Amino acid sequence: MAFRFLSADEPWMIQAAELLCRPSVLSQLSRSDARCIVSYMRPCRFEDGDVLLQEGDQGENAHMLLVLHGDVSVETSVMSRDNPVVVTVLGEGSLIGEMALLDGAPRMATCVAQSTVICASLTRRDLRRLMDDEPVAAARLLASIGSRLAERLRESGRQQRLYHQLMRAMQDELDEVNRQLQYVMAGSAQRQGPGEGASPNGDTLAGDQSASSLPNSGS
Repeated sequence: MAFRFLSADEPWMIQAAELLCRPSVLSQLSRSDARCIVSYMRPCRFEDGDVLLQEGDQGENAHMLLVLHGDVSVETSVMSRDNPVVVTVLGEGSLIGEMALLDGAPRMATCVAQSTVICASLTRRDLRRLMDDEPVAAARLLASIGSRLAERLRESGRQQRLYHQLMRAMQDELDEVNRQLQYVMAGSAQRQGPGEGASPNGDTLAGDQSASSLPNSGS
């Protein structure tokens, strides 16, 4: 991961605190909670093309990033490792990597800077310090992240239900097309005349030839 930490000056901390307690980010945090948490974060900079988070990475170095400036693409290699699929593009105020912050489990996607990106980073080590020093703010942070993940899980459930409904509808359409095709084929078979080599009265030409080849009884 190519990035460099920036100096901890006041402007980025004010911006980070404002973004962190937005309803779309961590709505359960108060402004004072957000300012407290941001004091344990560090600003970092990524250039266009840098990897912020790598799919599969895990361990104690796991951290959460709050995007302060720039655009970040979220990519997954589930379909193809050679041609990862871009799932979405995130911008200012987006929170990235909060799941791994909690459990240190392998990352589920890769995040790549699409421009110069400025983030505020909170590592697992920083989180432990926050829990020791400011347990109330830390508890509210964890509760807010848990609520965010729960909402994401509910949304995933809604999308799965929609997917299954679409699949059932598509299967019904395919079944109807198959029934119509079978009906057309059956009608075509009924309209087709007697088989090749058959006479109009149903006797085969081969039978007629056999009868004509018999000796004449009057000779």
